[in-house]
Amino acid sequence: MEATLEKACQTVESKAYQGKEVRLCSDGKYRWVYEMNMLKNPTIFFTVLKVMMISIGIIWLFGLIIGLGNMSLDYFLFWTKLSGIMLGIFVVLTIIGVLITAAILGKYVVLFEMDEIEVVHIQMPRQVKKAEVIGLITALVGAMAKSPTTMGAGMLAASKTKSTSVFANVRRVKARRRLNLIKVNQLLDKNQVYVADEDFDFVYNFIKTHCPKVKK
Repeated sequence: MEATLEKACQTVESKAYQGKEVRLCSDGKYRWVYEMNMLKNPTIFFTVLKVMMISIGIIWLFGLIIGLGNMSLDYFLFWTKLSGIMLGIFVVLTIIGVLITAAILGKYVVLFEMDEIEVVHIQMPRQVKKAEVIGLITALVGAMAKSPTTMGAGMLAASKTKSTSVFANVRRVKARRRLNLIKVNQLLDKNQVYVADEDFDFVYNFIKTHCPKVKK
């Protein structure tokens, strides 16, 4: 049976949303764990590729600025061709790198926490499984019920990658339903929120309605 947060989190309000994976916990935060197969979901590849293309574009522009004093059609074509070759090499290396990473990591496990103020994306250590994260949450929520000052420990404390989107600063929210992805973008920070099909509409609408700078 697939693990869920149903036992880990208790409903604060009887009419509060309780989905397949998304649960409202006793500390007032919605929590869910998403497990993504990196070989089947190309989101990470596209993100890395986009960064590579922007970097090559900056290098191409910088090369043109340097050559402004002796600019000619031959120089422009040469530099553009060279930039294109570099881009092609980087694309191939990116594909190989993502495939190797996906084969090593297997599945990408992420914990999400969301309340009225923000949504937090917490990447778990690569050896951790979904059921283990849910078990830890169960223990932490129980501890917080006895002591509100209890801090997360273990895997949560060990997680090095955390991305927080404060709703007051979010400027754009974009849904990619086929990828189970919601992009939550601030001015200089972009966050990726993954959620199962059954809970997608709730999470998307919750985030969008809590971001005052996003057009409704």
